[in-house]
Amino acid sequence: MATPHINAEMGDFAKTVLMPGDPLRAKFIAETFLENARLVNNVRGIQGYTGTYKGVPVSVMASGMGMPSIGIYSYELYSFYGVENIIRVGSAGGMQESIKVRDVVIGMGACTNSSFASQYALEGTFSPIASYKLLRTCVDKADLLGLNYHVGNLLSSDTFYSDLDMSRQGESPWHKMGVMAVEMEAAALYMTAARLNKNALAICTISDHLLTGEATSSEERQKTFTDMMTLALEVAIEL
Repeated sequence: MATPHINAEMGDFAKTVLMPGDPLRAKFIAETFLENARLVNNVRGIQGYTGTYKGVPVSVMASGMGMPSIGIYSYELYSFYGVENIIRVGSAGGMQESIKVRDVVIGMGACTNSSFASQYALEGTFSPIASYKLLRTCVDKADLLGLNYHVGNLLSSDTFYSDLDMSRQGESPWHKMGVMAVEMEAAALYMTAARLNKNALAICTISDHLLTGEATSSEERQKTFTDMMTLALEVAIEL
């Protein structure tokens, strides 16, 4: 049952899907961690794979960049393919002095400057949060793996290039409110999951830092953020 953006049949996806932004990161995860991985989607180059991890079926598919893109793919996976859990595995820019490049951040909540929630006609503001079961399992697994991780708020931004002076982003109100890092997808994923009564969690690796200017390369982001990938897979097999 193909959708406008996914050419797959019911049963092609596992109940839990890891969702990086980059299709090549999806390919890397499938080829590195999954057994018997098969390509189940490649519409617009958004590669989706299903295989097993420690004997448990798991899928991985890219989301593309930004809230509109992950909103489309998560909605279709949840609504038409029987997916129950989506775990975003992405990169983020650090916004706090205590958070270093390559640290893992786990999004308990996701602030946003987007108007994504306006579609729901709410009489106020909505607080996009992770699913507690996924969050609790993730923290427990991170402890077992001995990872350098942080739990708190992310900022899901609608813009990467902005008229705001991004060199001063760390001094912004988001920084003052303790937001850990900025990325571009988590809030839409959390809202979509809430609306459809599904589960979602965002796990990100700090790829660059808005305060120090330190940054990783695109290849490093694709292939070396394996702590985050392993953590997400360990969560997936518990669901």
